[in-house]
Amino acid sequence: MAQRYNLRREDDGKWTVFDIFTGLAAVIDDFEVTGFEVDEAGDLLEKLNTADVERRRQAGML
Repeated sequence: MAQRYNLRREDDGKWTVFDIFTGLAAVIDDFEVTGFEVDEAGDLLEKLNTADVERRRQAGML
């Protein structure tokens, strides 16, 4: 199953969780998910992808 979010390393060495469909940084509670260390970004990536799968299941898309 394709995951909606992925990681991108920025020029400053920090990491962004981005939406693969838009190319834009993911947003949690009105904050862009950017500027994180790789471990933190990875944790947020996992949470966002898990939440997206659950949303799709509840909508009958899976």
